[in-house]
Amino acid sequence: MQRVRLILNRRFPFLGKNLLDEIEQHGLIQEVRVGDEILREGQTIKSFPLILEGSLRVVRTEKDGRELLLYLLNPGDVCSMALTCCMGQQQSNVNAIAEKDSLIVRIPVDLLDDWMMRFPEWKSFMMYAYRKRFDELLETIDAIAFLNLDERLERFFRSRFEATGEKLFHGKHQDIAYQLNTSREVVSRLLKKMEQRGMVKLSRNEVDFSALINAKA
Repeated sequence: MQRVRLILNRRFPFLGKNLLDEIEQHGLIQEVRVGDEILREGQTIKSFPLILEGSLRVVRTEKDGRELLLYLLNPGDVCSMALTCCMGQQQSNVNAIAEKDSLIVRIPVDLLDDWMMRFPEWKSFMMYAYRKRFDELLETIDAIAFLNLDERLERFFRSRFEATGEKLFHGKHQDIAYQLNTSREVVSRLLKKMEQRGMVKLSRNEVDFSALINAKA
């Protein structure tokens, strides 16, 4: 628990001691592995996650398994979509999946309103989280509406770098296709073109996009 308190102090320095004490007392610490599902569409939400370490992706999923990536959650973030469902006492309308091995603290939903009234810094944090996620959702809508798929693919890699600091994508072309809501064949073709232009390096179950990131540095 001492390690968790140190992480809480580092990730949320703007939260007062009393509030951090309550997070430590009431929160459930959970270690999750890559691919673990944290939230599921249709699930009744009894707790919502604060991200201490690692990364989660928040998506909408179609029946055929295709995903629409809404945003990534990084250390210090909270899932606003989950909060919205909590406040409305509704079922989850998104899936949250571990993008990498992560450490989260799950906060019981019945504390949300109480903390909003008792801790001004918590209310400010919630409002900031809503605004940040809203802006990211607008960017996603703009990308779908106005960008070609090759531009969306470049944006996909840049967003991952901004979120995780990593320049390698570990996974199959199908995984990218799911998140961009397109076909594996299209993604493979576009990646091949990017490789020919020196923007990425392709290997089995891995895409090195460091050249793409470095070109923008």
